[in-house]
Amino acid sequence: MDSAIISVLVPAIVAFVAGIAITPVITHFLYKHKVWKKVAGKGTGYGGGGTPIFDELHKEKDTNTPRMGGLVILGAIAITIALFAIWEVVAPNSSLAQLDFLTRSQTWLPVFALVIGAIVGFFDDLLVVSDNGKHWAGGLPLYQRMAVVAGTALFCGWWFYEKLEVSTINLIGYGPVELSLWFIPFFVFVAICIYMSSVIDGIDGLAGGVLMFIFMAYAGIAYTQTQYDIAALCATIVGGILAFLWFNVPPARFYMTETGIMALTMCLTVIVFMTDTLGEGEGVSLLPVIGILLVVTVGANAIQIISKKATGKKVFLVAPLHHHFEALGWPAYKVTMRYWILGFMAAVIGMVLAIAF
Repeated sequence: MDSAIISVLVPAIVAFVAGIAITPVITHFLYKHKVWKKVAGKGTGYGGGGTPIFDELHKEKDTNTPRMGGLVILGAIAITIALFAIWEVVAPNSSLAQLDFLTRSQTWLPVFALVIGAIVGFFDDLLVVSDNGKHWAGGLPLYQRMAVVAGTALFCGWWFYEKLEVSTINLIGYGPVELSLWFIPFFVFVAICIYMSSVIDGIDGLAGGVLMFIFMAYAGIAYTQTQYDIAALCATIVGGILAFLWFNVPPARFYMTETGIMALTMCLTVIVFMTDTLGEGEGVSLLPVIGILLVVTVGANAIQIISKKATGKKVFLVAPLHHHFEALGWPAYKVTMRYWILGFMAAVIGMVLAIAF
């Protein structure tokens, strides 16, 4: 078998096994310390106002299911990276040492974004579970989390522009588009859009499954570009998510929440740009295809907010969109499975377009 394929698949397997192995410890900690909301519901919805439909749908889960389940994913990724990095130091000439994918040229930057997102997301969750439902019931204010995302993206965008000399993006079927210095604010804009899509984390197994297929697609795209370290990182994330999903499928043992979703969306932003001009591909313009469910989720939220502000009426029973389907009477598992099917198809179509163009 091609050694490049092994270098991508083995980290995914290791991450899955590591995630399964550490879950009992994490689960014990989360339940022992009752790491969940003390008051059910959101309290305030998008665009202001209450969230009675959402609160009714989730009143029995919010206060007895732990948050911070993203620790499983992050722990699996950290163990996998550390294992191969240590092995390279201990036995640099061994075959396993060649599996170390933490490199300055490809993966330092996305891992940096992952770590920043994990730290801030963990702090946000900590505020939620430590509060009595009043001041910090919603965790860090949205504008503060957005400031972290924007600030990190500003640094990463500057790094691409200044250090990697990237100022273009490739459009499918068109070619490179020169953005010059506007590349940096565009990078920040994409990062904010991807993070805003994190509201898809709201039903058992939903966010994990959707993100799994997105990272799987970018692993394939990076592999075809011979960016094997990025492909290995994406595959490692997929392995960690699969371990998480083993315990997150309905009924969920824990929720991913900001600890995981913030880290993954911030990391995804960098990977999307790494698979664009640097990889002689179309990573950015493929995102609306591969991540169509994220686009639809953000779009539905925007429509709901605009409609409520402009007309005082709602387009959907409740936003985000997956909760609208719940309100229509769809069982949560049916919403999740159908999103997974659509996510898989979007990933396949995205990879086909990447190869074709």
